[in-house]
Amino acid sequence: MSFVIDDVLVRNDPVGRRLPVLFDSPHSGSVYPADFRVVCPHSLLRQGEDTHVEELFATAPDHGATLLCALFPRTCIDVNRAMDDIDPALIDGDWPMPLRPTPRSTLGMGLIRSMLRLGCRSMTGNCRPRRLPTASTAITRPYHAQMRLALDGLAERFGAVWHVNCHSMPSSLRPDGRDPLAADFVIGDRDGTTSEAGFVHLVAQTLRGFGYRVAINDPYKGVELLARYGDPSRGRHSIQLEINRRLYMNEETLERHDGFARLKGDIDLLIGRIADYAGQRILRRAAE
Repeated sequence: MSFVIDDVLVRNDPVGRRLPVLFDSPHSGSVYPADFRVVCPHSLLRQGEDTHVEELFATAPDHGATLLCALFPRTCIDVNRAMDDIDPALIDGDWPMPLRPTPRSTLGMGLIRSMLRLGCRSMTGNCRPRRLPTASTAITRPYHAQMRLALDGLAERFGAVWHVNCHSMPSSLRPDGRDPLAADFVIGDRDGTTSEAGFVHLVAQTLRGFGYRVAINDPYKGVELLARYGDPSRGRHSIQLEINRRLYMNEETLERHDGFARLKGDIDLLIGRIADYAGQRILRRAAE
């Protein structure tokens, strides 16, 4: 069963048996606000989305997992960034809170995204409305509230929860602009701090068993959503999963190609393995 929450996200609840597994897709939204102004063509702007990721993981509720999918685009507000990770150069006027820009926002990829990719700017400072603090709060708060509600509820009921933060990555260049990305999948756990090692190993070995090339924490380690919710000491295991877009779509037109069906089938199998892993872990905890 699916529920639209505050016009910000869709929560897809498990079908039948519920397991302590949560998938979320924070960057696949494509509902643009009417007053969202940019300096690049809309077709180019859409390349900042994690297009089709919510479809790739759509069967998660069939396996007993919860699936959250953002409706808004990351180029409007990126909920995988801290609320104060903003480039001051983008602000037109006074800002009501202290800013703590990281290198990501300096590159134009903070909470407010001004760069689609290296050398490709999407907006300028005077395109940002002064009401952005209100708008950003109206988007980020419901998303994080649903994340917290789902994770807290599952952890309280089962004693632990396993979370997969779902993304796609461009194939052309690594985020640092170096050589093209070789990996098909990148698993991030912030260098072993947001998940038990067994969960990372399960996902990596499952994907490698399907014939994919898998990297861990290189070049993507996970950002705000993992930092905020991953806490293995409390039984909260969060990983980020990046999928190379060349596996399933034309990166210019955003159209799915013949590889989509195979990838979706493999991800469905991966979701099943994760569900089995969580179920076995819960049974083991109950027996201890």
